[in-house]
Amino acid sequence: MEHRHLGRTGLRVSRLGLGTLTWGRDTGERDAADQLKSFWEAGGSLVDTADVYADGGAEYLLGRLIEDLVPRSDLVIATKAGSVPDPDRRFDTSRGHLLAALDASLQRLGTDHVDLWQVHAYDPGTPMEETLQALDIAVSSGRARYVGVSNFCGWQLAKAASWQLATPGRTPLASTQMEYSLLQRGIEREVLPAAVDLGVGLLPSSPLGRGVLTGKYRHGVPADSRGGSSGMAAFVAPYLDDTARLIVDALAIAADGLAVSPLHVALAWVRDRPGVTAPILGARNAAQLGAALSVEGLTLPEEICSALDDVSAPLHRYPDHDWTTL
Repeated sequence: MEHRHLGRTGLRVSRLGLGTLTWGRDTGERDAADQLKSFWEAGGSLVDTADVYADGGAEYLLGRLIEDLVPRSDLVIATKAGSVPDPDRRFDTSRGHLLAALDASLQRLGTDHVDLWQVHAYDPGTPMEETLQALDIAVSSGRARYVGVSNFCGWQLAKAASWQLATPGRTPLASTQMEYSLLQRGIEREVLPAAVDLGVGLLPSSPLGRGVLTGKYRHGVPADSRGGSSGMAAFVAPYLDDTARLIVDALAIAADGLAVSPLHVALAWVRDRPGVTAPILGARNAAQLGAALSVEGLTLPEEICSALDDVSAPLHRYPDHDWTTL
């Protein structure tokens, strides 16, 4: 698998990442082990997790598999902190909470550092400079090698990245993790231009449109799918509308023309978008993951990319595009 620099840093990561959202909850140790081994054998290095996945269970499970199954030195471990199980305050990015959460993550992972530590979301209740100071402390103390953010809108990302670049000694943001796919291109309005301009690498989550871009929902909702489960149906539902159906139909036509699956076309499209470093893949089992990893040899023809761009293009007007014609 090819590797890319993460943003404007010297850190190189595989151009596909392995996600662990379901580990420790829907994905047990055996399936997780099979996924990690398959990913590593395919040349993958970036493994993404978070302290709230399965209430810490995903980090704990990943920690159990490191060294016994895959050498720690071969992996780029990324985790996140800042989400809290509090109905009155969904996010806490205060310095005290973040650093305590990082220590707990390291203990569960069984390692003395993470390669990439990310703020899970913006917290309006904490001054941004306090949040960013926690990132600097994590790096200066050796507990994190690089830092990033997740789910920051355009102005939040631009402010955070600019703050870190404003004074020597602060740690530049290496990455931002955001949902991005043919079904969700909202970040192209402000987040992606800001990331490219400021040298922040994009790690797309849900690159397959929460599974809809595989084509499995074209003729109904399979009972064994996320959309058919009580816990995940609401997560998938927004991408089962008429607009999404048109995009998926176009994707299927492109896939037929290339003699590959819709999954491969959708994944190759987002992987090779400007500013993207590595889409994060989530899979139920090693077979699903293997199907996704086989996209490595596929590069979409320019004509296919243009057609998919057109059919999925979001509506961006004032003040982003063509404002002089208004």
